[in-house]
Amino acid sequence: MQEKSENQIAKSANKYLLSIKKTYERFVKIRGNPREIALGFALGLFIGMTPYMGIQMVIAVCLAAILKWNKISAAMGVWISNPLTAPLIYSITYYIGKKTLGIETACCLPETLELDIIIAIIKQAPEIFWILTVGGIILGIPLALAGYHLSFSAILRYREEIRRKIAEEKKKLANTRNKIKTKIKRRKKRRR
Repeated sequence: MQEKSENQIAKSANKYLLSIKKTYERFVKIRGNPREIALGFALGLFIGMTPYMGIQMVIAVCLAAILKWNKISAAMGVWISNPLTAPLIYSITYYIGKKTLGIETACCLPETLELDIIIAIIKQAPEIFWILTVGGIILGIPLALAGYHLSFSAILRYREEIRRKIAEEKKKLANTRNKIKTKIKRRKKRRR
């Protein structure tokens, strides 16, 4: 039984890694200026750290359009914040925001949720939202900078590899063309 669950975990992990690889391959193949693509991606990562879940992609794409950066890569960058990563991201941004603003405790969840407690939590929502925003900005800036540099270099590396392969193919074609020309010349000489 345990062997079966380990096998399922391995299959899930492989599926997840394959998905990441495909996303990476799609990303480096985006057409456009590498700088604009990397800037769009960095913007998406930055917006992905904010607590605007549900409208992050709209914000990132609109800002990318205004700044004339790549909108597709901006949307891809926002994917860092998804249902799997959101609990980790928002707990980190909450902690950073709380420490930065010097707030001891903004909200503690009780063991049982009653209507009065839920209303009290909702009243604290603006403060919690502000804490998450500050933490998201602080975490988003270095993440965006790192994302820019990593994505820019990945795009350049991919494009250089493509250029190298094209140059090799051109060289092979030129050699083949020269061989064919040589054979044609030999045949013409034989016929004379």
